[in-house]
Amino acid sequence: MAGRGENPGKPRVVVGISGASGVAYGIRLLEALKEVGAESHLVITKPGEMTIGYETKLTPKAVAAKADHVYAVGDIGAPPASGSFRTQAMIVAPCSVRTMSEIATGVTTNLLTRAADVTLKERRPLILLVRESPLHLGHLRTLVQLAEIGAIILPPVPAFYAEPQSMSDLVDQMVGRMLDLLGYIWPMRRWGEDLSKGRRKGPRRE
Repeated sequence: MAGRGENPGKPRVVVGISGASGVAYGIRLLEALKEVGAESHLVITKPGEMTIGYETKLTPKAVAAKADHVYAVGDIGAPPASGSFRTQAMIVAPCSVRTMSEIATGVTTNLLTRAADVTLKERRPLILLVRESPLHLGHLRTLVQLAEIGAIILPPVPAFYAEPQSMSDLVDQMVGRMLDLLGYIWPMRRWGEDLSKGRRKGPRRE
């Protein structure tokens, strides 16, 4: 039996998948969390389910099967909606403009944004893979507001120095960066380790 004050079991990470392009990041994250021994708690918005259909060959049900626990987006009484439900962090991957805007204002309309708000108020890491380009001034101001209240903004920017050979390589590199922020060690190509400056020389110019 766990002692008083001890958090038994695996660390819990809440994963949100909203309706922006890039659902592959959230899907791969669920797989990676299982690999590092973390317990995943998943919330997918309705637009997120639509995007899964647009961008993958999976169904929302198949994606949900990759998580340890799944909650309906409208279930605002689910465990992640309360600060007393202990979690390590929350990652929204991808994070749509609507989702980031709700989180920034605290005017939350579903479980995903409510859980993100709870993560912030409990001073736990909230990582947002904001997926939009180009950004107008309103977007930029919202991102500043999010950073000011404690969110970590992690745009899914590809690391071409890692010499990706496939779409999966690009996705894995970003998933590795997410897990780095939570202190997990997960296989990815790293500068100064697998990769180093001057490792490959380009064509000689006369």
